[in-house]
Amino acid sequence: ERRERKRKLSKEMAEKATRELEKMQLKEKADIKYKEWLEKKRAEEAEKMKKEKEKEKERMAELQEKRTRSEKIFKEWLQNARNKPQPALNGFPNGRSTGLYVQYTNRK
Repeated sequence: ERRERKRKLSKEMAEKATRELEKMQLKEKADIKYKEWLEKKRAEEAEKMKKEKEKEKERMAELQEKRTRSEKIFKEWLQNARNKPQPALNGFPNGRSTGLYVQYTNRK
Protein backbone atom coordinates (compact mmCIF):
# COMPACT_ATOMS: atom_id res chain seq x y z
CA GLU A 1 0.00 0.00 0.00
CA ARG A 2 2.86 2.35 0.81
CA ARG A 3 4.55 1.57 -2.47
CA GLU A 4 1.29 2.08 -4.24
CA ARG A 5 0.90 5.50 -2.62
CA LYS A 6 4.49 6.45 -3.46
CA ARG A 7 4.03 5.31 -7.03
CA LYS A 8 0.76 7.26 -7.29
CA LEU A 9 2.38 10.34 -5.72
CA SER A 10 5.39 10.18 -8.01
CA LYS A 11 3.06 9.74 -11.01
CA GLU A 12 1.08 12.83 -9.93
CA MET A 13 4.31 14.80 -9.45
CA ALA A 14 5.51 13.77 -12.90
CA GLU A 15 2.20 14.81 -14.47
CA LYS A 16 2.30 18.11 -12.58
CA ALA A 17 5.87 18.75 -13.76
CA THR A 18 4.84 17.94 -17.33
CA ARG A 19 1.90 20.38 -17.12
CA GLU A 20 4.19 23.10 -15.70
CA LEU A 21 6.70 22.49 -18.48
CA GLU A 22 3.93 22.73 -21.11
CA LYS A 23 2.69 25.96 -19.50
CA MET A 24 6.18 27.43 -19.60
CA GLN A 25 6.67 26.42 -23.23
CA LEU A 26 3.29 27.89 -24.14
CA LYS A 27 4.16 31.12 -22.33
CA GLU A 28 7.52 31.33 -24.15
CA LYS A 29 5.77 30.81 -27.50
CA ALA A 30 3.26 33.51 -26.63
CA ASP A 31 6.05 35.89 -25.60
CA ILE A 32 7.91 35.24 -28.85
CA LYS A 33 4.78 35.80 -30.94
CA TYR A 34 3.99 38.99 -29.01
CA LYS A 35 7.53 40.33 -29.55
CA GLU A 36 7.31 39.54 -33.28
CA TRP A 37 3.92 41.27 -33.50
CA LEU A 38 5.21 44.28 -31.56
CA GLU A 39 8.27 44.57 -33.79
CA LYS A 40 6.09 44.35 -36.91
CA LYS A 41 3.70 46.97 -35.51
CA ARG A 42 6.55 49.35 -34.69
CA ALA A 43 8.00 48.89 -38.19
CA GLU A 44 4.58 49.66 -39.71
CA GLU A 45 4.24 52.74 -37.51
CA ALA A 46 7.73 53.95 -38.51
CA GLU A 47 6.89 53.43 -42.18
CA LYS A 48 3.62 55.33 -41.74
CA MET A 49 5.42 58.24 -40.07
CA LYS A 50 8.02 58.27 -42.84
CA LYS A 51 5.30 58.43 -45.51
CA GLU A 52 3.52 61.21 -43.64
CA LYS A 53 6.74 63.22 -43.45
CA GLU A 54 7.34 62.70 -47.17
CA LYS A 55 3.78 63.83 -47.94
CA GLU A 56 4.26 66.90 -45.75
CA LYS A 57 7.54 67.70 -47.53
CA GLU A 58 5.83 67.37 -50.92
CA ARG A 59 2.95 69.57 -49.77
CA MET A 60 5.33 72.23 -48.50
CA ALA A 61 7.34 72.08 -51.74
CA GLU A 62 4.15 72.49 -53.79
CA LEU A 63 3.06 75.38 -51.59
CA GLN A 64 6.45 77.07 -51.98
CA GLU A 65 6.36 76.54 -55.74
CA LYS A 66 2.85 77.97 -55.93
CA ARG A 67 3.88 80.97 -53.80
CA THR A 68 6.93 81.60 -56.00
CA ARG A 69 4.85 81.32 -59.16
CA SER A 70 2.21 83.67 -57.72
CA GLU A 71 4.84 86.26 -56.76
CA LYS A 72 6.36 86.09 -60.25
CA ILE A 73 2.96 86.55 -61.91
CA PHE A 74 2.14 89.43 -59.56
CA LYS A 75 5.45 91.17 -60.33
CA GLU A 76 4.84 90.75 -64.07
CA TRP A 77 1.33 92.17 -63.66
CA LEU A 78 2.66 95.08 -61.62
CA GLN A 79 5.30 95.82 -64.25
CA ASN A 80 2.71 95.67 -67.03
CA ALA A 81 0.26 97.82 -65.04
CA ARG A 82 2.84 100.62 -64.79
CA ASN A 83 3.33 100.64 -68.54
CA LYS A 84 -0.39 100.77 -69.41
CA PRO A 85 -2.01 104.15 -70.04
CA GLN A 86 -4.50 105.25 -67.40
CA PRO A 87 -8.16 105.19 -68.45
CA ALA A 88 -9.86 108.52 -69.01
CA LEU A 89 -11.86 109.47 -65.93
CA ASN A 90 -15.47 110.62 -66.45
CA GLY A 91 -14.86 110.58 -70.17
CA PHE A 92 -12.28 113.38 -69.95
CA PRO A 93 -8.55 113.01 -70.38
CA ASN A 94 -6.76 113.38 -67.03
CA GLY A 95 -10.17 113.66 -65.34
CA ARG A 96 -10.67 117.33 -66.38
CA SER A 97 -12.75 119.03 -68.97
CA THR A 98 -10.81 120.55 -71.86
CA GLY A 99 -13.43 123.02 -72.96
CA LEU A 100 -16.55 124.85 -71.93
CA TYR A 101 -19.61 122.65 -71.57
CA VAL A 102 -22.97 124.35 -71.84
CA GLN A 103 -26.23 122.63 -71.24
CA TYR A 104 -28.99 123.55 -73.63
CA THR A 105 -32.59 123.27 -72.55
CA ASN A 106 -35.78 123.29 -74.58
CA ARG A 107 -37.69 126.47 -73.73
CA LYS A 108 -41.14 127.09 -75.07
